[in-house]
Amino acid sequence: MREIIFDTETTGFDPQNGDRMVEIGCIEMIDRIETGQTFHCYYNPERTMPKAAENVHGLSDMFLSDKKLFADGAEELLAFLGEAKLVAHNAQFDFNFLNAELVLCGYKPISRFRMIDTLAIAKSKHPGAKLSLDALCSRYGIDRSHRVKHGALLDAELLTQLYIELTGGRQIGLGLADDRERSDSVAGMRPVSPRAERKTFIAPREHHADADELARHKIFIAGIDNPLWTEI
Repeated sequence: MREIIFDTETTGFDPQNGDRMVEIGCIEMIDRIETGQTFHCYYNPERTMPKAAENVHGLSDMFLSDKKLFADGAEELLAFLGEAKLVAHNAQFDFNFLNAELVLCGYKPISRFRMIDTLAIAKSKHPGAKLSLDALCSRYGIDRSHRVKHGALLDAELLTQLYIELTGGRQIGLGLADDRERSDSVAGMRPVSPRAERKTFIAPREHHADADELARHKIFIAGIDNPLWTEI
């Protein structure tokens, strides 16, 4: 099964109020294994960046000024997404911005039936707990020490690890024979189980019945009425 884990950065909270998407980062997974294929792009939002948003992701007007417009890279993005399921944290937010950008340049919005929301999964597993990406990474022991500011591809990388943990952890060795060739290509991304400790087994003790035991056994057999082996 092909899935795309993705995250976006924006100028604000609501595309209906004129906010735009300025960055998207995507990571491809097949059967819950990263393939190494990613998509990452910055976009010129054609508007100024509010200071509050810049403080979150660090993307300034100057930095974005020479980046392509979303319309100029939409086909490339759609080709990468294909028909895969799309996984995001608080996915409604990211879908709103992605679809708003697609509609602005004349494309159909992506069906929300393809949406998988890790925030909803986390709510069902940990009701009442803090459910931000940072909080959940801490809960599951995912290293985020290199995350100084939000970044779409960086957050997608963290979310990929979190998604695996939320859906049962990475399971090794359950693939079918037909998947071996593909699995080998991403084997370096699989966690390796520690080798089981070698145990020392005591050799079986030789045992032979003595004459007295054999005599008592013969008497016991003779005392059985109508033994089955006599009917063979």
